[in-house]
Amino acid sequence: MTHELTASRLASASSKVTASGGWWRDAVIYQVYVRSFADSDGDGVGDLQGVRARLPHLARLGVDAVWLTPFYVSPQADGGYDVADYRAVDPLFGDLSDADELVRAAHALGLRVIVDVVPNHTSERHAWFREALAHPAGEARARYHFRPGRGPGGERPPNDWESVFGGPAWTRTPDGAWYLHLFAPEQPDLNWEHPEVAEEFASVLRFWLDLGVDGFRIDVAHGMVKAPGLPDIGRGAQATLIGTEPLPFFDQDGVHAIHRSWRRLLDSYEGPRIGVAEAWAPTSERLALYVRPDELHQAFNFRFLNCPWDTRAMRTVIDESLAATASVGAPTTWVLSNHDVVRHVTRYGGGAQGLARARAAALLMLALPGSAYLYQGEELGLPEVADLPDAVRQDPAFLRSAGQDGLRDGCRIPLPWSGERPPYGFGPAGSWLPQPADWAPLSVAAQTGDPHSTLELYRAALELRRALPGLGSPDAGPLTWLPAPEGVLLFTRPGFACTLNSRSEPLELASPGRPVLSSAPAETDGRTVLLPADACTWWAL
Repeated sequence: MTHELTASRLASASSKVTASGGWWRDAVIYQVYVRSFADSDGDGVGDLQGVRARLPHLARLGVDAVWLTPFYVSPQADGGYDVADYRAVDPLFGDLSDADELVRAAHALGLRVIVDVVPNHTSERHAWFREALAHPAGEARARYHFRPGRGPGGERPPNDWESVFGGPAWTRTPDGAWYLHLFAPEQPDLNWEHPEVAEEFASVLRFWLDLGVDGFRIDVAHGMVKAPGLPDIGRGAQATLIGTEPLPFFDQDGVHAIHRSWRRLLDSYEGPRIGVAEAWAPTSERLALYVRPDELHQAFNFRFLNCPWDTRAMRTVIDESLAATASVGAPTTWVLSNHDVVRHVTRYGGGAQGLARARAAALLMLALPGSAYLYQGEELGLPEVADLPDAVRQDPAFLRSAGQDGLRDGCRIPLPWSGERPPYGFGPAGSWLPQPADWAPLSVAAQTGDPHSTLELYRAALELRRALPGLGSPDAGPLTWLPAPEGVLLFTRPGFACTLNSRSEPLELASPGRPVLSSAPAETDGRTVLLPADACTWWAL
């Protein structure tokens, strides 16, 4: 039994109960990395017209919303997360009319649109920062974190903070002052204690809400406020501490006042419009603070993404995540990959085993109560591309660490749509990062109609998620764990059960119900089931 048997029958026989608390509570949201999604003009870089042309793929896939990575005017020092103008589209991606037409086209297909906003830092070429550099004694510097250095002549940075991309988090200007950048030097951090910063971003949000977007993914939502006095940390390798230990530059309590003000702004629009926090916090309880009733609607659950292929660890993360968000009445989010991490096919071992585990993990994720995020290409089973030549890599983390880290380029390879050779229908010409020569079987066209393909598995899963009331919605009823052998997860929700076998060999169990979908063929006689190795199966009760 695989996924070709029952999706359409169940979809026609049942209708999904809509969560009363808002569309986002059980939404499946698809991340589009704009540079790598689809190229309309042949320059090798994805753009907004390319995204618009491929929206029918997302509608057919069955997602509820599209999240677009930054397409604003930017020098592209960090893939567009260094913004020079928050109200304009970079010519690399099109113009403002393309953004407007994309939003309208998405809405016509029943898809909502979420855009990135980057409030922790600007580009060094932003008008504010250019003014700050040009006028050392002026008020413009107060919008950023400029400080004198330490030691003789101020030759050492103001504190020991490190950039997430490696090296010190401070760069010295020609006049001798230092400015803070928690990421690349081209991304100076804003000072959110300055009132003009808050006023400017409220205006930016209104600009895009007026254009019709349905919400914002807030980049580094945990980073805008720094501890008073910018104290030393006293140890190195600080990037490894993010999300595990308190840090004076992340997850400070002051960020919540900002998010509460944004929630009030979002609620002033018809919609509803939502805010999604990209927030790293040391505990699930700290993360839940971002989604209190008067703050943001969702926060990414990176603990689930980072969970190893181990059922004990998975169950712990699931339980703790659900408990933390339930304490504030918010839905949990689940995500397996994004544009900043190694694709989960590769994280789970790569090759046939990695793909089997990735397919199973996708079904597990889509069975859990709450909202799920899909990263472009995971529905195709794309692996990480780890053998890119150094000469083509563009990730600032790679460039700043002397080649020790280039993993983000490997998950950003442009998508294969059709054809037997690169660029696989990505655009009229080549692609900004080279695509592997063996990706033809992974393209959308090659997988469409193949009942055993990863693409058709995702399509069937999303169709069933809409059809079965016990799937997805956090308001449909509790998740109940049932006894299961070591290495197996078994839980039920109203009218539904899910089994995950993480073992490397098949395992026989009593059938918990009627099988409706499996990531690998599951043999059952109605009384018992032979669960495949590294596989997940859904059951109707």
